[in-house]
Amino acid sequence: MTASTAPARPAPAAPPALGGVGQSARDSLVVAKRNLLRMSRIPEVVIFGLIQPIMFVVLFSYVFGGSMNVGGSTDSEIYREFLMAGIFAQTVTFATAGAGAGIAEDMHKGLIDRFRSLPMARGAVLTGRTLADLVQTALTLVVLAVVAALVGWRIHEGVPKALAAFGLLLLLGYAFTWVGALIGLSVRTPEAATSGGLVWLFPVTFVSNAFVDSGNMTSWLRHIADWNPFSATVQACRELFGNPGVVQSDAWPMQHPVLASLMYSVVIIVIFRTLAVRKYRNSAG
Repeated sequence: MTASTAPARPAPAAPPALGGVGQSARDSLVVAKRNLLRMSRIPEVVIFGLIQPIMFVVLFSYVFGGSMNVGGSTDSEIYREFLMAGIFAQTVTFATAGAGAGIAEDMHKGLIDRFRSLPMARGAVLTGRTLADLVQTALTLVVLAVVAALVGWRIHEGVPKALAAFGLLLLLGYAFTWVGALIGLSVRTPEAATSGGLVWLFPVTFVSNAFVDSGNMTSWLRHIADWNPFSATVQACRELFGNPGVVQSDAWPMQHPVLASLMYSVVIIVIFRTLAVRKYRNSAG
């Protein structure tokens, strides 16, 4: 009598191989998910990230609003609508410092070295981090828009144009996040990354049309402000929101702000993503 043998089970099918772009996209999403889960477990980081822009809205609206000249008017209600495009843009760009600090912290703790030992696309670590920061920035914008509506800000050109304006803001924020990624890879500590991220952000955001009418600046400073990528996005948002204070300038970015904002953001992404990934690969070697 012979013992019956069970038929052998077929080996599980291997996951389909992905090409370079497909693997990079998959790995980037995995890293992004990891960073989002970590953010959700540290809610105070998100809360403190919301407090700062809300404070800017309240302080600029009620403390400085009555003394700001917008288009020849010092009406505080007009200034509140003028202000919000600048506050939105400042919020998405200041996320750069957090992105740089997060990457520097991962480097400092050795987490990046663990990622390097895995069979994953090299650029996925940075792309995943920037995508996670983009999601957090989008949530911050939603809360900030609600606060802005409570203090009197309104959109006057319809929902589609308003969504387009928020899209430009997120694109600018994503572009500047790559600047933060490069800074985070270039310093030794998270504290240095935070400081380095804020040093260049203050002149970029304040030498612009975000908080004051650039027409009131001296001629050479106005020229810098009008060609500032940050100003182009602010100008585009004011046009798309239908808010007052659209700058009257002969500078090309101010005449075609939506196109200029898109071009600036894409160029910044291409340049600084290339530099950041190259820095990551060199440090990996």
